[in-house]
Amino acid sequence: MTPTEASMDALRHVGDELADATVATLFERGEVGTFNTLMRYVSTAGSPLPDGLPEVAREYLHVTSAPPSWVDWEEMEKARLFFIDNSVHISTALSFASMPACYLVPHVAKLLSATHGLKYPSKRMAETGQFTVYLMRPDAFEAGGRFVPAAQKVRLLHASIRHHLRRENRWDVGTDGVPICQEDMIGGQMFFSMLVLDSLHRLGIHMSTEGAEAYSYAWRVVGAMLGVDQDAVPKTLDEARRFLDLYMIRHMGPSPEGVHLTRQLIDLYEEVVPGTFFDPVVSALIRHLVGDTCGDWLEVPRTPWDTVVKAVPHLLGVLETIEDRSPLGAWALDRLGHLTTVLELSSLTRGRVMHYAIPEDLKKDYGLPTGPPRTRRWTPPAATVSP
Repeated sequence: MTPTEASMDALRHVGDELADATVATLFERGEVGTFNTLMRYVSTAGSPLPDGLPEVAREYLHVTSAPPSWVDWEEMEKARLFFIDNSVHISTALSFASMPACYLVPHVAKLLSATHGLKYPSKRMAETGQFTVYLMRPDAFEAGGRFVPAAQKVRLLHASIRHHLRRENRWDVGTDGVPICQEDMIGGQMFFSMLVLDSLHRLGIHMSTEGAEAYSYAWRVVGAMLGVDQDAVPKTLDEARRFLDLYMIRHMGPSPEGVHLTRQLIDLYEEVVPGTFFDPVVSALIRHLVGDTCGDWLEVPRTPWDTVVKAVPHLLGVLETIEDRSPLGAWALDRLGHLTTVLELSSLTRGRVMHYAIPEDLKKDYGLPTGPPRTRRWTPPAATVSP
């Protein structure tokens, strides 16, 4: 499927019918508080739903309790192994490429500014990191797994944001389309999949074609569980490239909100990095992964480290050589990647489990197996141009 300006425009006016109807009913009946209170006790798949849960919510949770019937579980296992093999690199790409990319879309930056606490940027980063870790666990879709309930809650959270912004006349639907519309949901899916793969390639990470395809596939499953229209979503990496390129050409640019959010992201990670000597690495990595034009739009500071980070692919190449030649080295590096990801997530969450709840109003202060074989090295699809 080739996306066009017309097809993208149509997606701007569509939300998520099931989740939107559920949230509207909860607010109409004054049951949001009850739902949030009871759902704090539902964090694992297969858990019995608590007594007193609003009926409309119970029906929604029943309908969305299982992944799509078309899921290829062998492909999902390949994605999990790909994540294990590249966890620290994927975390880097999510933090320093995917999140800044969101800020490069002015209406998305505006939405993020309006709907999550600007004083607490760690909350969104922690939720994103925790969500990804849940997805890539072996029991993600089994009884006792945490991913399915998290996906159900995130889908309702998105619907509640649409509800509030439209009800409070804080969003120009005529100009910007429906808040968190289908185009933006698919665009977000591309940021967390295709753009991550692009960033790994830019860092010099050796990926197999199978691994790259599986990782993208896993996020297509995620999109389906978050209410993304499967008739519109890209099915292959080539289709993903075309959609991502057109989406960014249509929307990316500078904005005050994007600059502010980026500054907060940089400050957050400078706090996570011990000491101050390596603080400029944060800005340098963002600029390296998003490019100078986008870096200038986001007002990412230029630092002496901008040149140093260009040597990262060479360092990672040495580490990959160690990993390929030594089973013990491979185990040690995978373990280090896992520990780095856990440490980063722990720092962002302060050791707490993040709870996804429907906001009643919007406030501004809100044992390791080996990875996939390193064969048929993945080369990113060529950039496309706007039709």
